[in-house]
Amino acid sequence: MSPYLCIHGHFYQPPREDPWLGEIMPEGSAAPMLNWNERITRESYTPLAFAKRLDGKGNIIELINCYEWINFNVGPTLMRWMETAFPDTYKRIIEADKASVHRFGHGNAIAQSYHHTILPLANKRDKELEIQWAIQDFTKRFERKPEGMWLAECAIDTATLETLARHNIKFTILSPHQAQAIGNNGDWETIKDSAFDTSMPYQIALPSGRTIAVFFYDAEISQAVAFERLLSDGDKFWNKIKSSSSNGVLTISTDGETYGHHFKFGEMALAHVIDNARGSRDGIELINLAAFLASNPPQQQVRLYEPSAWSCAHGIERWRSNCGCTDGGHPDWQQEWRKPLRDAMNFMKECVDNFFDLKAHEYYNSPEEALQAYGTVLSGQKNRDEFMSEYTLKGLTEQQKHEATLLLFMQEQALSGFASCAWFFDELTRIEPKNALSYALHALNILEEFEGHTRLDDFAEILTDAVSNKKGHETGKELLYERILPRKESESSILLQALLLLCNDNEFPQKGKTYIVTWSNVNIKVTPDNIEGNQFSGNAVIFWKDSTVGTNLTWQYAKLPPGFINSSTVTATVEGKAPQSCMYTALPRNKRQSITAHFMQHIVEDLATTYSPLGLDATVLFETWTEGQHDQPAGELWDSMCPALIEGYIFSEHCEVQLKKEQITFLRKYLKGWIKRRRFDPTITLRKVETKLIEILSDENPAYVKATGILERTKELFPAVHTDALLYFIWLEKQHDPHIRDIAALVNLVLP
Repeated sequence: MSPYLCIHGHFYQPPREDPWLGEIMPEGSAAPMLNWNERITRESYTPLAFAKRLDGKGNIIELINCYEWINFNVGPTLMRWMETAFPDTYKRIIEADKASVHRFGHGNAIAQSYHHTILPLANKRDKELEIQWAIQDFTKRFERKPEGMWLAECAIDTATLETLARHNIKFTILSPHQAQAIGNNGDWETIKDSAFDTSMPYQIALPSGRTIAVFFYDAEISQAVAFERLLSDGDKFWNKIKSSSSNGVLTISTDGETYGHHFKFGEMALAHVIDNARGSRDGIELINLAAFLASNPPQQQVRLYEPSAWSCAHGIERWRSNCGCTDGGHPDWQQEWRKPLRDAMNFMKECVDNFFDLKAHEYYNSPEEALQAYGTVLSGQKNRDEFMSEYTLKGLTEQQKHEATLLLFMQEQALSGFASCAWFFDELTRIEPKNALSYALHALNILEEFEGHTRLDDFAEILTDAVSNKKGHETGKELLYERILPRKESESSILLQALLLLCNDNEFPQKGKTYIVTWSNVNIKVTPDNIEGNQFSGNAVIFWKDSTVGTNLTWQYAKLPPGFINSSTVTATVEGKAPQSCMYTALPRNKRQSITAHFMQHIVEDLATTYSPLGLDATVLFETWTEGQHDQPAGELWDSMCPALIEGYIFSEHCEVQLKKEQITFLRKYLKGWIKRRRFDPTITLRKVETKLIEILSDENPAYVKATGILERTKELFPAVHTDALLYFIWLEKQHDPHIRDIAALVNLVLP
């Protein structure tokens, strides 16, 4: 048998969306990006879809879609977000799997448990939901059934394996440290120090009579890739693979963010290895695990340590106790908070389950069947009406359909709180436990709508025993009431956020006109009916989560003078209820940051509208310098105009016609000096450049000369910057265009 290589990437982000709005709010630790999904996508997931392969002169000769050559799983919650936030990267991932099916007969992609829950700690129902929803999501996106499934933290027990096998999952991937004994024709040999052959799959015989295969990754080389800077040198990476290979398959498994986020340019080292292996260098060939399994079924059995996981030396205690396993950042901290957090979350889920079992039969023909099929709605395979038509009782009113939808949504929100990372790290007040508590709070809020009374106090009391390591030793109960509860939305808070966003619309308000503000989980229709100066009032309708049943309210709002926007207040009145007010400062920090981000974007767009034409004029008014001159007359005015002047110079179509060569030379010298002196960040300018160039080159009759000029002037001022969006566009859409070569050369791309 030839030596085969399979590199597996585990691509996962927990659910980060605000439970009420359904949108990811700004996460300060991810700055300068808005949130961690965006940051890691830009640093890892997208570069892996367009990994640069260089020649000996440093020129780009190929952009490799690494997903086409590696085994991988992408978590459903990440794929759901990426589909709209980074559609090009999402498309490359889907296309890569289709290409691998064509190449190997089996796809590179495998599924992942839906919310990255530690399944041995989940009850029977939740195991089913996590696995069935994952299969439904995978089937919708990749248009085929998954053959394998990645389990969160490789956490395993027999019940989990039985559930996988029952749903025709053929294999999973585990750490060699989880293997206890090898069986051969009824004889069992205990494994010592994880020393056994990991180059072949093994079979697990389950109590039901079913079987499932297991691949074990190579621990040594996987560790070197993830933590020992093996990705710093592509040749070094290849030589390590060569020395570790033998007959069978060498499986390397790491988090996908290893490539680029943890180790910058790691995707280029991977591209180098892929290029070697696809050419069968040193006799090593690429393969995915499903294809290898089809040709090499297990010949031996394996027994596992149960329950166990790759990242905990104590079974699965890391996700329910103070076992000592952390990321090592604070060795003197304790994790006693893990147990009460787990207990509180289990209490919440039990409340949700009990009510679902009591109530769901009023809406559904088979409540359990409907719940298990809800993954088709989450993935977008079916819309609400299609789903309701198939699973609900006949004759339901719109209000009853709304309630039926809420029951399933309540279950999904409850499960979102069990993503493994809430317990993985060393501190209660990190973003991950706070997100878990947010989902739990929302599930309990929905439950309260049905029951008419709250379970929040009981939930909070359990969290009293969860204590932070940080100064003040905040308890989980204090965290819940002081930092999580303010995230809860009300009619007035939704309305205030909508009005603040609408105030960025220069046409708002117009009397009698209806404005719509939409988030993923809620939309609101706002109609001003009385405008007196800066005093507005009107009516609004709020629609929650796909419901056609809205909440009607009236409102009053005053647009404050400049400098007082952070004192904005709205008063909303729902029919039959007392008026409620919401002030900007009462919004939680992350939602204030979201409003601020929209506000800043509006300012930048408004400024661009004003200064872009001024920059064009200022460019052609620039005079040559006389002997001994080192700056512009009225230098402070030109200094303040420089961002506009930069764009004027870059985008001017007439600069080289209207200005003499000497003028252009001095203008370029002045701008370069200003950029260096001010350490100007060209991010926004470069985004405009790439957008404009892609627009020009997408035209039926592209203006190649114009595009070349814009890019040349950009590179003159910013020679070291990368224009990756343009690079990716050229590679995908224009690499066979004979007129594109000059532009390609400016982004360092050598086309075949």
